[in-house]
Amino acid sequence: MVRILGIETSCDETAIGIVEEGRTIRSNVVASSQQFHQAYGGVVPEIAARVHVEVIWQVLEDALQQAQCRLADVDAIAATQGPGLPGALVIGLAFAKGLALSVDRPLIGIDHLAAHLYAGAMSDPDLAEPFVGLVVSGGHTLLCVVHPDQRFEPLGETKDDAAGEAFDKVAKLLGLGYPGGPVIDRLSEEGNPAAIAFPRHTAKDGYDFSFSGLKTAVYQHVRKQPQPLERPQIADIAASFQEAVVEMLLAKTLRACQRTGCKQLVIGGGVAANRRLRQRLTEAGAERKIRVVCPPIELCADNGAMVAGLAYEQLRRGRVSPLSLSPDANLCLSGV
Repeated sequence: MVRILGIETSCDETAIGIVEEGRTIRSNVVASSQQFHQAYGGVVPEIAARVHVEVIWQVLEDALQQAQCRLADVDAIAATQGPGLPGALVIGLAFAKGLALSVDRPLIGIDHLAAHLYAGAMSDPDLAEPFVGLVVSGGHTLLCVVHPDQRFEPLGETKDDAAGEAFDKVAKLLGLGYPGGPVIDRLSEEGNPAAIAFPRHTAKDGYDFSFSGLKTAVYQHVRKQPQPLERPQIADIAASFQEAVVEMLLAKTLRACQRTGCKQLVIGGGVAANRRLRQRLTEAGAERKIRVVCPPIELCADNGAMVAGLAYEQLRRGRVSPLSLSPDANLCLSGV
């Protein structure tokens, strides 16, 4: 039974998970510094790094206790190498190196985006490559094809704001607080998604995304309204904005499935928890006989279990990292 400990510190979550055989989650502990960032409407890198240092030992202790094992019982130590905030990545990777040295275990560096896609595979044992992968989070929005042996073929990415970033900025504009994704998701249930015809960037060719125009359209719409906005108005704006984002993601993703011939689709990342996105993708997939895999909600946000799970695939292929491994803030589906 191969047991791997995974460390994730790419942004504001300090997360450690312990996974057996790449799928069985023994523990998945996450400590977020979100409360310290709310006043700023987004993640402050210096604050995130400081909190990682303060809590990472406790997160490790909690993960080991939850898994009912000792550090010496794990077969490898994995950590996110990138992409992410440079200072945050340094802390997690340095901590992983220290643990690996202390118990003489191999170190495995993990691509954060690949781990988000692997989260879907962890929950669906019947999933097999190739499949189309859609990563939607606060920092990334991209499409790719995942081929056998964990080879990635990038198709497109956002040219400006990531989808999650757009949610945060619109939520701030509407006075809804941070993070924006969950609150807009909830509030949208009170609104009419067809109330406002916000623009959709759905160019006929290509797979790249752009959300800046949509964000600007929301801003201009709000400026024209009598202030302060009433809750029903805010709900309609939130629902209409969310629907525009979902339709843009849906259009590009379905196009990718059609043109690549893939009949399987995996989504990952924090925005993959959005209920409207999951609903629309699942319905569209059923109509087109495309198998849509959505990770459990707890595996959509940044977590250590997905890092440990993907590390198992690397370890069984003999792909381990040197202790000289450096963090790479711009890493993007490098393959394993």
